[in-house]
Amino acid sequence: MFKLLFLSLLSTASIAGEVFDEFPLKIEPDKKYVFYSHGLIVEGTDPRPVNSNWGIYEFPQIKQILSDQEYNLIAYHRPKNTNPTEFATKLASDVKLLLQKGVSAKNITLIGFSRGGAITILTSNLLANKELSFVILAGCGRYLKNEPELKLHGHIYSMFETSDNVGSCQFLIDRSNNVTSFIEKTISTGKSHGAFYRPLPEWTIPVKAWIKLNRT
Repeated sequence: MFKLLFLSLLSTASIAGEVFDEFPLKIEPDKKYVFYSHGLIVEGTDPRPVNSNWGIYEFPQIKQILSDQEYNLIAYHRPKNTNPTEFATKLASDVKLLLQKGVSAKNITLIGFSRGGAITILTSNLLANKELSFVILAGCGRYLKNEPELKLHGHIYSMFETSDNVGSCQFLIDRSNNVTSFIEKTISTGKSHGAFYRPLPEWTIPVKAWIKLNRT
């Protein structure tokens, strides 16, 4: 079933919504906007870097599969040694600009994997908006337990791989009193952290389905 849906996603890529690697010059207030923040290994100039344990990080393919005709996807390629807090501040500014241009908060979603997940959490903490949506993919590392001031806000969808050492975001939810909704799912591919290095249907299909839900 997953394979059939995955092939369907590939076949509709030609009619998918636009993918931006920079903040779009023209904002359409009636559209949905999704930000995707990649993992640490992609920082730099290579969009397909290789990890000795987990293989190639298929950043271009992930963007292609995450794109959809129902929303515009913004996926920055961060430079090497990006400061997470500074980049989270940039993302927060981008979201505020979308809001100023008339985009509804319920139509804005931020996705982040690993280091990108941490950046997404930092951004949620900065915005403190309970109507925004956030997807955290294997992003709740142990270091967050030592940063009690960081909290999530809004609609939260968490996913992690059962063979990975980065697990549940429940501890973060437990200390966050401005979470509107929370769903957490697991996948079991046996690929550890590398499960999110490629646009596997196990995670892309449910994530896209959740993004396209109508928020109230």
